[in-house]
Amino acid sequence: MNLPARSDYINIHDHGAMPAEGQFTVDNIMVHEGRRPVINPGVAFTVGAHPWFLTSDNRLTMMARVREFSVHPGVIAIGESGFDRLKGASPELQKEAFIEHAEIAESLNMPLIIHCVRAYDEVLAMMKSMRPKVPWLLHGFRGKPELVRQLTSKGIFLSVWVEWAIRPVSARSLSAIPEDMLFLETDGFDVGIEPVYRVVAGHLGLEAEKLRERVYQNYLTVFGGA
Repeated sequence: MNLPARSDYINIHDHGAMPAEGQFTVDNIMVHEGRRPVINPGVAFTVGAHPWFLTSDNRLTMMARVREFSVHPGVIAIGESGFDRLKGASPELQKEAFIEHAEIAESLNMPLIIHCVRAYDEVLAMMKSMRPKVPWLLHGFRGKPELVRQLTSKGIFLSVWVEWAIRPVSARSLSAIPEDMLFLETDGFDVGIEPVYRVVAGHLGLEAEKLRERVYQNYLTVFGGA
């Protein structure tokens, strides 16, 4: 398994990542893109059919590609899949695809990476009905402390949206996330992950190195390799 070094700053969600010294990146492949997972030191992959690009015509093809790519040795998780009330496929199609992604994740004993925009009730309802044994990680989080507690109390790990996470106003919500359930990401933004750690650590009253070590331990918890 391609694992981060203990000294790496882990970027849990990016798109089109390239290896970088001192950094370990989880690159999300959206299967409509035409990209494929590879073996690349310093980079691991997730694979999913993003709800923005799903249609009733392409769903079977997209999900077949998810299944094909999921067994590649460079792939560590399934997704992103999820619910978006502002953009993408119909709610019914999003739900069907989410269930299929979650079932693939369960069958392969892999974490599920979740996309969610104004649809947290749907995610919580899916968790209640499916009772997953594998970790669920919601990326791009930018919610209030009450929502943090609602999600983390159900065991959902959170990766915080980069632009939201660096704002001082977000410190209260960041502090509400249990340290053992927190991840950081760049999500395709043209910024290194290390500066994000330093800003978020400041919001939390931590040294950046302590936050880096905490996220490393969280990675081992969610993705294995300990």
